[in-house]
Amino acid sequence: MSISLRKANTRLPPEVNRVVYVRNLPFNITSEEMYDIFGKYGAIRQIRIGVNKDTRGTAFVVYEDIYDAKNAVDHLSGFNVANRYLIVLYYQQAKMTKKVDHKKKEEDLTKMQEKYGVSTKDK
Repeated sequence: MSISLRKANTRLPPEVNRVVYVRNLPFNITSEEMYDIFGKYGAIRQIRIGVNKDTRGTAFVVYEDIYDAKNAVDHLSGFNVANRYLIVLYYQQAKMTKKVDHKKKEEDLTKMQEKYGVSTKDK
């Protein structure tokens, strides 16, 4: 299917890229299982599975070709793996950094509150 997309010289939306962000994965999924599921849609350069407390159940899949990534997102969104429905999205750097910035701002606010003895709880 990816060959027909290339021949038609299809213009892809701007959010489409080679990196796919996957959420709602089973915590015990192996990298071999990930390669089996996502490898059906094209050559994979890299898979990174979240192992920390806040990244478990997520993964990044990097395809060699942008059309393979598009094919995977189109076909695997809502795919059932171990009674969990996958959420497959294109990785967007801006959205990821916003989450990090928000956490940092919250940490800075907490430090400032502690420093100046300000409490957010009503007494």
